[in-house]
Amino acid sequence: MDTILTSKRGQYVLLLGAGFVTRPTAVELDKLGVNITVACRTLSSAQKLSEGLSHATPISLDVNDLEALEKEIEKNDLVISLIPYTFHATVIKAAIKMKKHVVTTSYVSDEMRALNQDCINAGITCFNEIGLDPGIDHLYAVKTISEVHEAGGKITGFLSYCGGLPAPENSDNPLGYKFSWSPRGVLLAARNTGVYYEDGEKKTTPGSELMSTAKPYRIYPGYAFEAYPNRDSTPFRERYNIPEAQLLIRGTLRYQGAPAFIQKLTDLGFLSTDEIDILKKTSTEPPTWAEAFAKILGASSHSEADLVLAVAGKTSFKNEEERNQIIAGLRWIGVFSSTERIEPRSTPLDVLCASLEKKMQYEKGERDMVMLQHKFSIEWADGKKETRTSTLVEYGEPEGSGGYSAMAKLVGVPCAVAVKMVLDGEIKDRGVLAPVTPELSEPIRVKLKEQYGIELIEKSEL
Repeated sequence: MDTILTSKRGQYVLLLGAGFVTRPTAVELDKLGVNITVACRTLSSAQKLSEGLSHATPISLDVNDLEALEKEIEKNDLVISLIPYTFHATVIKAAIKMKKHVVTTSYVSDEMRALNQDCINAGITCFNEIGLDPGIDHLYAVKTISEVHEAGGKITGFLSYCGGLPAPENSDNPLGYKFSWSPRGVLLAARNTGVYYEDGEKKTTPGSELMSTAKPYRIYPGYAFEAYPNRDSTPFRERYNIPEAQLLIRGTLRYQGAPAFIQKLTDLGFLSTDEIDILKKTSTEPPTWAEAFAKILGASSHSEADLVLAVAGKTSFKNEEERNQIIAGLRWIGVFSSTERIEPRSTPLDVLCASLEKKMQYEKGERDMVMLQHKFSIEWADGKKETRTSTLVEYGEPEGSGGYSAMAKLVGVPCAVAVKMVLDGEIKDRGVLAPVTPELSEPIRVKLKEQYGIELIEKSEL
């Protein structure tokens, strides 16, 4: 395997996917002289992704065609899987058969983890969780935890919050959010159950209530954030080797007011994936938003007055100000409209997404922002306590400029760095891996800081 990677023929990589994060990965590898086969289901997508690259070859490839997938993997030294995570196990199995390395930015699923021994037996590295979150977050969590443990201290609390958001000046809608891709994944994530440790006990918040638990979270005075748990944080006690942690939450940042608005959408049935007849595509003209909203709510009529009354019956408001904000937000989406017609997509969630896709795209000149912060509560052997923070703020290039968004850069560049390190033999471990040990995380962290200026700023308070 290693002789292939260091041979005179050069380094060859198969890149699967055409999502927004794939461009930085392809560009950075192209700069390093890596030959890239860009594979997408549609050739036009692969061609667009390959534009301006000196070492890229676009092809059409359907990963469901196992014979074709294996054939392409066989031609390369490594395969980068930036397609939906549900396909990763299929790609890894094909790579095992062809004895080729794999890199993904996704969390290691149970199905992927089950292939660990097969990867070891095949002599291949399957490196995962090397984007932003997961990825860069691991690098700085492991750094501080290792430093504290080596100095005899304990991590009694660990908070890690990340948000991919529009820049503050572009957060001009009720959700304080904009989409570079379909809103569906973002809205579905709001239904995930949150599991975490607090006061040493395992706590669970059901997805139906998750947004209502969001709390103000101060990072810098100039930002008004709210934070809430993201999925199951509890495995990170073991993964980060901090069994002493009494508080452990990994979560999401949103602008103030956004979680409350999403909670109301949940209460009103908008995040439901159950099909409703009136929302289905038929040969007749689609219903107006008001007609559809009345059916979703079970309102007595589709007049705005009755719809507002039905809203009040489905959810509650902290005060009159919140009520007015939520109603204004619903009006902005258009759900009270007796003239605007829905795009039929069968379920409340998908009909809502169709509307948000049109209203919440980044406009030319607008930019995104990523905020990531770790907060460590430390207890030293002499009883002294310390709080450390590691913080990253990154703004993307303006939409339409041809530059990277912050999110694309912070997912795509770490992926490219890991790929090159596997190709060059700097990452030698075999099996299904993630950068959650100092041996794997620190070399990547140093490269990102020194070669790309990607780093978290560390501060301490005694």
